[in-house]
Amino acid sequence: MARLLFAIPLLFVAACVQAPPGTPVPPSPTAGPIEVQVLGINDFHGNLEPPKTTVDATLPGGAIAKIPVGGVAYLATAAQSLRNGHPRSVTVSAGDMVGASPLVSSLFLDEPAIEAMEEVGVEFNAVGNHEFDRGSAELVRLQSGGCAQHTMRKPCVVEPFDGADFQFLAANVRASSGRTLFPGTAIKDFGDVQIGIIGMTLKETASLVTPAGVAGLTFEDEAATVNAAIPALKAAGADAILVLIHQGGRTTGGYNDKSCPGLDGDIMPIIARLDPAVDLVVSGHTHYAYVCHIARTAGRPLLLTSAGRYGTMISDIRLQFDAEGRLQHSSADNILVQGEGFAGPGGQVPVHPAFPVFARHPATAALVDKYTAAALPLTQRVVGSLDGPITKEANEDRELTGGNFIADAQLAATRQLGAQIAFSNTGGVRADIVPGKGGAVTFGQIFAMQPFGNSLVVLTLSGAQLKALLEQQFDSGTNTVARPNMLLPSEGFRFAYDLSRPAGERIVDMRLHGRRIVPTATYKVTVVNFLASGGDNFSVLKGASAVVDANILDVDATEAYLKAGGNVPSLGRIDDRTPRS
Repeated sequence: MARLLFAIPLLFVAACVQAPPGTPVPPSPTAGPIEVQVLGINDFHGNLEPPKTTVDATLPGGAIAKIPVGGVAYLATAAQSLRNGHPRSVTVSAGDMVGASPLVSSLFLDEPAIEAMEEVGVEFNAVGNHEFDRGSAELVRLQSGGCAQHTMRKPCVVEPFDGADFQFLAANVRASSGRTLFPGTAIKDFGDVQIGIIGMTLKETASLVTPAGVAGLTFEDEAATVNAAIPALKAAGADAILVLIHQGGRTTGGYNDKSCPGLDGDIMPIIARLDPAVDLVVSGHTHYAYVCHIARTAGRPLLLTSAGRYGTMISDIRLQFDAEGRLQHSSADNILVQGEGFAGPGGQVPVHPAFPVFARHPATAALVDKYTAAALPLTQRVVGSLDGPITKEANEDRELTGGNFIADAQLAATRQLGAQIAFSNTGGVRADIVPGKGGAVTFGQIFAMQPFGNSLVVLTLSGAQLKALLEQQFDSGTNTVARPNMLLPSEGFRFAYDLSRPAGERIVDMRLHGRRIVPTATYKVTVVNFLASGGDNFSVLKGASAVVDANILDVDATEAYLKAGGNVPSLGRIDDRTPRS
């Protein structure tokens, strides 16, 4: 049976751990070439049911087809099918397995997502930023099990939860004691070849989650952490080094375009600093899919992969070793997880015969059906109506109806506390709302749009602080001119920006009900607690002169707004005045 050796960085600690059910039994040592298969996923986000999304795929004649993808029961079958005939195989995840999940998983604190990933056959998960959404203690519970009361909901409602059978890895996440929150590294031993694995999240995690949830934790530099861990893994016999990291890149090409046009992103400076001993990086976070060989000044190119998001595809990675265990070649393909068609806003999206159609994995399907049934009374409850769809897609001014709608709802919920303005963040809009028959909107739909369970907070800011806050959309941590992180305003507030101007001078106009914002005046502003504590690099909010907890959940504010007649919001609240060449 395959042995899993876990090693805490810089400490020569190893323990034998039972491999998950279905793990291929390695063959006896062979004199011929050796192939190791790595199956990689990332950013699953608890998507148990098919997410009703498509991937553009090129057909043999060059036409583009929209392929319906996703659903963990289909993912489990795809993983099992890909492992067939490959006795040396390991299945890994590069983070955000849970968090920002649909209601069927989130309602039960993502316990069903963990159980589903066991059925998929995951052996290692490098924790991502969303794993920390409910705090580090809750993340530890997901690993170790138990039914301790959570502040938001009761876990283990459907059945006892014994924790993940696979291993969380977090090499660069340290507690105040100096120890890592979870083991940082592991060795997957196939007998005739060993794969050293290093898992971690992005170092900016503390700015992407509610700070209280990561209090006492330090998120260290990714490349330095990898390089420091390699000597111990090599000493333990690792023949190749695999890095699982919740950080990623972007390309302008298709999901399996090996030319990787326009490859960039925050993963690139990390890769540039990695020890040449690293052979493979399985990445995530950006939700892009790619398979890229990156040239290095010495040795073989580095293989970099990502399987997009939501279990819509899986990376089938092959590492070829010679008989002495020396890596000779690496390759990968992103495989579409096509299982069933669906009815979308533009009509029916059928499965396409040019790509494999996977059946539902029976045990995984039973798990999904069980939790879907348990959540059904809540997910299908009608909470209001809309006269059109609300979207998370931004227009040319970087404004989106989903963000405006959430801001309007939060302002309406806190007016009795004196709120005059509300802001929602772009990343807080996770799904579109397409009304059903008669414009009906369900609780499941509004929860899918904002699945965080954040609470509303009313802050008092000066006009000068308001301007400084909006400047941070373009110049604060990972918020940059190249990738702005927008705040979507409630009805009545307008602002304009010019990205050609220097930092601190990009906000060129701010008005509330037509009147210019006065720098010395004070304004009451509603945001969720995640933003109020400085999340998404909006640190100005931590300097508010007064903070009032509204004791209202974000999704409850949206439900109340719909019931009161709230509808599709107007656009035109944000004006991009950047000169066009």
